[in-house]
Amino acid sequence: MSFTIRRAEMRDIPVLERLIADSSRRLSAADYTTEQIEAALGTAWGVDTQLIADGTYFVAEEGDEVIACGGWSRRKTLFGSDARAAREPELLDPRHDAARIRAFFVRPDRARQGIGRTLLDRCEAEARGCGFHSMELMATLPGRRLYEACGYRAGESIQHQLGGGLTIEFVPMRKDVV
Repeated sequence: MSFTIRRAEMRDIPVLERLIADSSRRLSAADYTTEQIEAALGTAWGVDTQLIADGTYFVAEEGDEVIACGGWSRRKTLFGSDARAAREPELLDPRHDAARIRAFFVRPDRARQGIGRTLLDRCEAEARGCGFHSMELMATLPGRRLYEACGYRAGESIQHQLGGGLTIEFVPMRKDVV
């Protein structure tokens, strides 16, 4: 297996949208209903162009194919795409706040091959380089397994409102990286 990691660019958005949808539909099917997955796509899950603009979102490529994506943020928003209403673009203070780990998705046929872990290592290293000593994220149920294996501690799960009377379970997680 050979892949490279590079910063995502705005031109990647169509590919990222397809990757996120495919990853969500196939890798979340054992944990969420089809209705929950479809309702989460585009709001709770999706492209956040602020991460791309900030230069903190990455793609993993094999040849010229994007096989995974993920990033980190120095902004308050914990999760969600551009379409999510509860956006908090304010900057975090690395002396007191945790960096945000954001929007990790892997192509289903490349899941559980170390790609997500490699992306996570890159994000944590960059956030540490910017002075952050801890990381926070809002995990999906399938994502929780990766993050726990990488040293994140789970908080009490939440039910996020999706609209139309639907909710979806997410798990807040944290890791100190000092």
